[in-house]
Amino acid sequence: MNPTSIEIIGAILFGIALIHTFSTKFFERLAHTRPAHAGTWHFLGEVEAVFGFWAMILVIAILVIEGKETAITYLDGQSFIEPMFVFAIMVIAGSRPILQFAMLCVKMTARRIPWPDGKAFYFITLSFVPLLGSFITEPAAMTLAGLILLQRYYSKEISTRLKYVTLGVLFVNISIGGTMTSFAAPPVLMVAGKWGWDSAFMLTTFGWKAALAVLVNALSATLLFQRELSEMRNEEDTPRVGVPVAVVLVHLAFLIGVIVFAHHPVVFIGLLLFFIGFTHAYERYQDPLILREGLMVGFFLAGLVVLGGYQKWWLQPILTGMDSTTLYFGATLLTAVTDNAALTYLGSLLEGTSAEFRYALVAGAVTGGGLTVIANAPNPAGFSILKGSFKDGAIHPLGLLAAALPPTFVAILAFQML
Repeated sequence: MNPTSIEIIGAILFGIALIHTFSTKFFERLAHTRPAHAGTWHFLGEVEAVFGFWAMILVIAILVIEGKETAITYLDGQSFIEPMFVFAIMVIAGSRPILQFAMLCVKMTARRIPWPDGKAFYFITLSFVPLLGSFITEPAAMTLAGLILLQRYYSKEISTRLKYVTLGVLFVNISIGGTMTSFAAPPVLMVAGKWGWDSAFMLTTFGWKAALAVLVNALSATLLFQRELSEMRNEEDTPRVGVPVAVVLVHLAFLIGVIVFAHHPVVFIGLLLFFIGFTHAYERYQDPLILREGLMVGFFLAGLVVLGGYQKWWLQPILTGMDSTTLYFGATLLTAVTDNAALTYLGSLLEGTSAEFRYALVAGAVTGGGLTVIANAPNPAGFSILKGSFKDGAIHPLGLLAAALPPTFVAILAFQML
């Protein structure tokens, strides 16, 4: 292991970015105490801006040390399809017609449970929607779940403890809930083609275990806060103008189109542009599109891609030196400080790996996907949607970590014991 100077700088900047991620609340406080430079402190306090900011520093370092051609070649060699896809899917899935359709599906399912409305709706949102992510992709499921929770719960007067526990369960359930198919979860997508994993394999090897863990996590959170949830008046706001079925169907067609062409940005970005034009043509059936939130999440993921490209030199040797059990728990922990899709991608570069190695790597990557905001690609989407309902508009990373530990433990039992 003989890293170059740029690789060392990349690892150092990645570490600084991680520390910065856990320090955003400090910058938000500075924005209030030092209003003269509040804009700068607010920017540095945006979790979604952290990795993009330090990625910019890395690119500047490459320009200074190795020149323009090296910097351009490096950027051209990175894949930014995932950040673009997450941006597109967030904007479309977060539109009023899609959200109303999702709310209707959740409400109809919740009515079949003999519980108070608030309690049943909460359980279905934390279980049905994450599992739906196996079919509509995890970023879409996270966007829908986040917007539903914001409208039905986080916008109401609920306890801070309920907010954090819900967020922890949501992040973990989204991370493991997309493993019933081979195309919906980013860490699975990175290896499925090379390792020959189809949806039947995913369902029988990972999916049923994940579904069981998702249901246990959602049920546990529901029972833990059943008194607070049962007392809530959860009638959603009535839209000013009813959305025609035809408009809903067009939105669903755009959503499906983006999902089908998820690996072809020239197609799904074109669909997004047509979608934006359609929403302007039928503006009375729309709420403002979440363009800013989507762009910030895309910026976050793009920064992670740029910084992550220089972490291979120390991550791969760690992965190769573990047996299957150690690898599972190591991947769970490493996922908390690296994107789980990047982790499985690095594992896929190794030749001659065993079936046990592959299972442990992917299972560990999805298990730890809820521990931090950077652990799983869809997490920044949920973070961006819900953070405004927390004090000072900031979610404390340690609060999220503590809330995600119990559902992560349930996922460990499912993937290791079953």
